[in-house]
Amino acid sequence: MISADTAQAHGLQTNFDQLLAANGIRMSAAQRRRLAWLSGRLGRVAIHQSGAVPARDHGVIILIEPPSGPAAEMLYRSLHTDCAVVIPFGENPAFDFLKSKLTDFGTIGPSFDGPHEMWWGGLNWRPIAPAEGARSDAALRVVSCYPRACGDDHARALRDKLAEFQIAYDIVPIDTADGEPPRASEKTAFMLRMWEQHREPLLFIEADATLGEPPLLPSSLDCDIALHKWNRWEMSARTLYLARTPAAKALLRNWHHIATAYPAVWEGYLLDQAWTLTSSQMPLDTAWLPRSYHAPAEDAGTPRHTTIIHSLPTDNGDLGPDAEFGVAMRPARRASRSGGRDAMIVIQSQAASNDAITVIMRDIATSDAREMAASIEAVTGAFAADCGGFGRLELALCPWQDDIRAAKSAAKSANNRIIEIAPWQTLPADLFRTVSQSRDAGSVVVMAGLRG
Repeated sequence: MISADTAQAHGLQTNFDQLLAANGIRMSAAQRRRLAWLSGRLGRVAIHQSGAVPARDHGVIILIEPPSGPAAEMLYRSLHTDCAVVIPFGENPAFDFLKSKLTDFGTIGPSFDGPHEMWWGGLNWRPIAPAEGARSDAALRVVSCYPRACGDDHARALRDKLAEFQIAYDIVPIDTADGEPPRASEKTAFMLRMWEQHREPLLFIEADATLGEPPLLPSSLDCDIALHKWNRWEMSARTLYLARTPAAKALLRNWHHIATAYPAVWEGYLLDQAWTLTSSQMPLDTAWLPRSYHAPAEDAGTPRHTTIIHSLPTDNGDLGPDAEFGVAMRPARRASRSGGRDAMIVIQSQAASNDAITVIMRDIATSDAREMAASIEAVTGAFAADCGGFGRLELALCPWQDDIRAAKSAAKSANNRIIEIAPWQTLPADLFRTVSQSRDAGSVVVMAGLRG
């Protein structure tokens, strides 16, 4: 016998599947689950029609085509507070302008069954955030570490607040080089120990921070990880939530591996690279925490809402040490997507081979959104049908020549085969088999063809 709740959930999923299929939208199971989560909190899901004003009963608005500047402004002004916008083709830079006007809520990475980045956002966090004064029964453990040389008083304010809010925690001193703040490799090693030692989701908070209220939002979002992007592009490791999921563990391990390999690079950039790598390999469900979870001390006592208050200098100098560092990734990170120089999706085949192939998709800035989405699906579908003996596919979306050159350089340094295509080109079914039988590793196969 099927319960009423189970039957209702099944019917809702069926309706979603019908809606998505009717509009040519492919989503992974994780992305459909997020869509259902949003609908359960905000209401009816609807596909946005160009030029239309969203109805008041539309709680979740799916946007398929990128709006022009004036159309984006009109859509933004027509949105009501208690709704969310979902962009199932979030990897497309044509959506960046609209995203810049909204608040980023989250991103879910691509996978074989849904080879697109899904972005979701809205006007503000209020409709999906826990109510003021709410308590949570969700398991959560706050963890933190600090140099032993700093003494126990270094984390006293955080300990006191956690005790007041009755939140379990492990805040421990660790030995660091010369008593300096922990490097990323030391911090990630500590977090891996906490991961193995405990079974609750972990919320890392920098030890010199304090709390204005219980940090309930991350554990209520049903995501893999949650963190804050300072100035909307620079990932900060001062507040980091990790759910008990394989994707969260993969991100933590990737971050530790990269941090150990590059100990001199600052932790935020290393976390960014770990996020890119993990998100390209699995549907990593990321929530972008609001500023209230990364509030500088100057925000405390002002009308601005604060949850986690960090001991940041007024110049924020402990974030990116160089104002020009990471310029190439800023537009993409502000739009919560992979950059042109990163692989948007990485797919492993069943072939017992270490050979990899990189597909560079160019001309995406001048291509139709549906055209580009269909091309991504064609590439991944062709690889699934016949991988040509390659063990791995890496697909990079490159809007500019600089991105193409960087992607080619990275592929050649890894000894990958390279195919360069445009979204409007028709790909042969045996594309990867043909490439595997011709030319040397590092050479570039440029697909020929004219725009129709």
